[in-house]
Amino acid sequence: MLAEMGVGPVWTARHASAPGVDARVDQLAGGEVDSIAGPAHAAVATAEVAAGSVAGFAAEVATDYATVAVSRQASPAGLDWAALQQAVAGCTACGLCSTRKNTVFGVGDRKASWLFVGEGPGRQEDLQGEPFVGPAGQLLDNMLKALGLQRGGNAYIANIVKCRPAAADGRDRPPSEEEIAACLPFLERQVELLQPTVIVALGKVAAVSLLGLPADTPVGSLRGTLHSYRDRPLVVTYHPAYLLRQPADKAKAWRDLCMALTAHAAAG
Repeated sequence: MLAEMGVGPVWTARHASAPGVDARVDQLAGGEVDSIAGPAHAAVATAEVAAGSVAGFAAEVATDYATVAVSRQASPAGLDWAALQQAVAGCTACGLCSTRKNTVFGVGDRKASWLFVGEGPGRQEDLQGEPFVGPAGQLLDNMLKALGLQRGGNAYIANIVKCRPAAADGRDRPPSEEEIAACLPFLERQVELLQPTVIVALGKVAAVSLLGLPADTPVGSLRGTLHSYRDRPLVVTYHPAYLLRQPADKAKAWRDLCMALTAHAAAG
């Protein structure tokens, strides 16, 4: 009869449908669809509801599968330095992979007792594949020298995220919470491999990410206190890029570095 009316068969999935789908189809077929004139319209509407529900269920499954795949990809536990760097280079765990030029793994002495953690790569870092280049990098190098350190000499430099976060207008922006969550396992593994004596968080994003604090926590409330990350002393100070804009706060940053130096000596 349906064929004679040009409706065609109504297909029913053999597997169990998504929760609530059958009940919704029954509701529409027996209630709301009655308002549509004629049984043929009811059959068509029921078929459309069923097809749409199955399609929606398939989309949910695909989304869940992608989430699991990302979760597995972003679990670098047990990787050595070489394998970890390869994992970072091929990472697609968040949308930043689609716009990056280079991943920025980190740089420095892999047996260093000092770890400096920034926010994320900027334009120049993205182009060169190394953290803290340009004016902010030069200032960080001067901060290292003041501590008796140097890039590659008892100091390792990394970021919370390994790819550059860029706004729609092309400017640098802070990473989102989702981007941080996707990338943080790589830094956590770097910490496990490095086993630093002290960690210096450069700026708010690095500080709140490592300490698990709300994103709107001001840096000023975290300075002057010796924190702990995985049983290691952590000191919060200003990001070098901020200090370039606010040079008057360099004196405060020096006090933070002195605290880190004292913590390093005590832990060592």
